[in-house]
Amino acid sequence: MTLKTTLIDVAALAALPASDVLIVDCRVDLVDRAQGERSYLAGHVPGAVFADLERDLSDMSRVPAGLGRHPLPTAAAFSAVLGRWGWVPGLQVVCYDTGPGALAAARLWWLLRLAGVREVAVLDGGFAAWQAAGQPLETAAHRRTSTAVALAWDARQVIVDHAALHAAPAPLLLDARAAARYRGDVEPLDRAAGHVPGARNRPYLDNLCADGHFKPPAQLREEFAAVLGDTAPDRVVHMCGSGVTACYNLLAMEHAGLHGSRLYAPSWSGWVSDPSRPVATG
Repeated sequence: MTLKTTLIDVAALAALPASDVLIVDCRVDLVDRAQGERSYLAGHVPGAVFADLERDLSDMSRVPAGLGRHPLPTAAAFSAVLGRWGWVPGLQVVCYDTGPGALAAARLWWLLRLAGVREVAVLDGGFAAWQAAGQPLETAAHRRTSTAVALAWDARQVIVDHAALHAAPAPLLLDARAAARYRGDVEPLDRAAGHVPGARNRPYLDNLCADGHFKPPAQLREEFAAVLGDTAPDRVVHMCGSGVTACYNLLAMEHAGLHGSRLYAPSWSGWVSDPSRPVATG
């Protein structure tokens, strides 16, 4: 089997033997926090386990520390989650969420890469594509034999310190929020509207075709080049509202062959937790 490291399509996932893959359902609704698990129990890709954005892919106890609305879990906590799912080194992981405009699958993809795992891919088109293809569903919660996992974060892959954004040479910040939020026209979630001074905007939905699948790598390379100019990919740092949807821009760049960009995990919600930090609009 050829291991997948960015995206996988429905046909390729359906062809994988159950023993060769760990499938993770990452569906989430930020308004109704229980909806993701209800959707999972109503029907999911056979063999999939469920990942809760706030319980499994974040550490909500760290929100008061100014680390954003979805602070990163510790490496030990994330290792425990992987152990509960029965992950072992070398096992292909496939994560999915609802489909176009969804949130958390790329977050899990990035967390695994942060821990040095490369055999992880996001289902292109998400659960919507799986259903549209007429693939089977399972309703019972899937249980896998637990394993012992002890991973560590690769500190080179994440910026957690706000001050590090101003290191020399300064990275190029790429904000994945919708243009209206980036400009500061609206702000439905955080203390202040606008963006980090100097950040550029690449709404994460711009990575998708009209059918909800990712654009081809060549098209993504061209579009990112228009935003990044002559900035090398490894000088790019992604952000969004809370460090979740920004992972889709990171995933898109990797899929396009633009390797080495990183994530500013606290993102906008972490930046504006300190009223003394500057805010740009327009």
